[in-house]
Amino acid sequence: MKNVTIFDHPLIQHKLSILRDKNTSSKDFRELVSEIAMLMCYETTRDLPLEDVEIETPICKTTVKHLAGKKLAIVPILRAGLGMVDGVSRMIPSARIGHIGLYRDEKTMQPVEYFCKLPKDIDKRDVILVDPMLATGGSGIDAVNLIKQRNPRSIRFMCLIAAPEGIAAFSKAHPDVPIFCAALDEKLNENCYIVPGLGDAGDRIFGTK
Repeated sequence: MKNVTIFDHPLIQHKLSILRDKNTSSKDFRELVSEIAMLMCYETTRDLPLEDVEIETPICKTTVKHLAGKKLAIVPILRAGLGMVDGVSRMIPSARIGHIGLYRDEKTMQPVEYFCKLPKDIDKRDVILVDPMLATGGSGIDAVNLIKQRNPRSIRFMCLIAAPEGIAAFSKAHPDVPIFCAALDEKLNENCYIVPGLGDAGDRIFGTK
């Protein structure tokens, strides 16, 4: 699939298997989401450009590689996306953090916006949009629409689990936005939940169900 990266790293797959288990506690679930996000961030940022910088070690002067002045922003889709922020921000501690609030209308299954707060200089930043699930694709599509209105330098979407329907819809709406996911599952069920999936990520992260 063009512009879609599916991770096959053993550590990610192992942690994901525990995440899927219905008996995994909310505490362990939160920790696993953060850990997987941190591991995924390593590959998601692989193409960030570097520049040569001269420093002095305790031994001598030398030339090393630094990120080439890139500014980054992490934007979770509320509320479940919050679970991925700590893991990504551990890898990129200088990144600014925005928030986009969307919920799914249970009757129409369509996303409804209720909040959007992004860094003021988002037009100078590369955005990593995070949400554990890419189901129908509606929330991700709408979130990217909101971010694009602010003209960021680039956008990448990072999720833990995706359905083929969500990948197809998102890629059609935003072919310029690469998708990074830990697993591509079988399908959506009649309630638009990913199968086999892991249930409602937000409820499992925050222990609300």
